[in-house]
Amino acid sequence: MTARITTVAFQGIDVLEVDVQVQVAGGLPAFRVVGLADKAVGESRERVRAALNALGLSLPPKRITVNLSPADLVKEGSHFDLPIALGLLTAMGVLPGDDLATYCVLGELSLDGSVRSVAGVLPAAIHAAATSRGLICPGAQGGEAAWASGIEVLAPDSLLALINHFKGTQVLSVPQPKFAESSTRDGVPDLADIKGQESAKRALEIAAAGGHNLLMIGPPGAGKSMLAARLGGLLPDLDAAEALEVSMIHSVAGELEEGRLIRRRPFRNPHHSASMPSLVGGGQRVKPGEVSLAHLGVLFLDELPEFQRAALEALRQPLETGSSVVARANAHVRYPARFQLVAAMNPCRCGYLDDPQQCCSRAPICAADYQSKISGPLFDRIDIAIDVPAVSPSDLSLPPPSENSAAVALRVRLARDLQRKRFAGRMNNDRRVRTNADADGALLEDIAAPDADGRKLLTDAAERMKLTARGYHRVLRVARTLADLDGSAQVRRIHIAEAVSYRRTVPGRQGILA
Repeated sequence: MTARITTVAFQGIDVLEVDVQVQVAGGLPAFRVVGLADKAVGESRERVRAALNALGLSLPPKRITVNLSPADLVKEGSHFDLPIALGLLTAMGVLPGDDLATYCVLGELSLDGSVRSVAGVLPAAIHAAATSRGLICPGAQGGEAAWASGIEVLAPDSLLALINHFKGTQVLSVPQPKFAESSTRDGVPDLADIKGQESAKRALEIAAAGGHNLLMIGPPGAGKSMLAARLGGLLPDLDAAEALEVSMIHSVAGELEEGRLIRRRPFRNPHHSASMPSLVGGGQRVKPGEVSLAHLGVLFLDELPEFQRAALEALRQPLETGSSVVARANAHVRYPARFQLVAAMNPCRCGYLDDPQQCCSRAPICAADYQSKISGPLFDRIDIAIDVPAVSPSDLSLPPPSENSAAVALRVRLARDLQRKRFAGRMNNDRRVRTNADADGALLEDIAAPDADGRKLLTDAAERMKLTARGYHRVLRVARTLADLDGSAQVRRIHIAEAVSYRRTVPGRQGILA
């Protein structure tokens, strides 16, 4: 007898349907899994055998063949355990095949028969809804699957509970969808904790309002990491569509905690020892990298020049296109990666380039060597670059600032509301435009055209600073955000002037950053 169970495989966040065919036939006893299964799928034989033994069921002494179709698609992950087990139970006559034909199934089995969490339940649930199927998934992830409206979700904690449900002796409860956090600012440090650094706070507000990339340069202990950590408290929550988009990526990566959809914008802070695959995605089993896990949020790279040169250069494509493409001999996948880059670095390796009391003994060669680790093309993709000087003892003795994160977040939200209305339904290179940082081409020229004085200033500055075309347009984007913060429909000269002040000399073109 041959039984068929439907499950899925993943390429990026794309879902591909897989037909699990289980045949129990005469011949020497054997249990084989075919169809380009990786090691985790191949080992499912032992987990399924042990789980059935825990229920008091033994495999028949026959030749058991499990075919994962299509056979030329690589199958990865432990979520094939449950569909293989259900296929076996159907072939053995324990469960009726007609009842299972309308479900998509995924889940990992423990040796005692319990069903463990797996990656990719949310995109699998959305695929099941699109194909008018129900979904069977681990009990801990029922709330995750419930976000795909209009489908029946069965979320058993064990294989026995699922068998009893189909036999009518136990009814599984209907899972309810759950959100992760209720507020963006819960548990996020407040901007009022930082004394001094008013210009850096201003740059942080602009970056948050327009989704701009930000680089902070300053000596150790100046507060660069503290400023970056408070950016999350300035950003608005994800809307419903964005929350689903971000949660799908985290679901595929297996990082969606307790099946709860994400409300906060992601804030990823990888260590500078991170490899290129961990940043942009890849590995032996292709998984999303930090740039994709930071989608619609913030990727903070502290000690920027300490990252591997290849890893930093790999950021250039995601920064430009908003997606990360991982090409392998057996896989070619694309992950969304529209993130906001925030980076921090010292002016030189010792960090005290401009400090007269702790003078760098190798200046300016030390600074030139250190900063040249950041290539010109990568640096050109940074919208705002600012100096963060050391805080003086007199500033530290002052009372806390009166303006907190909530006050700044309100201005950011108002500016983002303007951008949401401005870009409603607008697309740029098949990508939805959400913020000023996403605008490009004719759209940017339309929304950020400066007045006559502003255009003259921008032209003069571009010639004197030798801005590239990309740098020129990034100045326009920042100027548009400054106008939004001012509530101005027109980009004026004052906005161009401030935006130009945030551009820096490209390393290697005119010496060190100046």
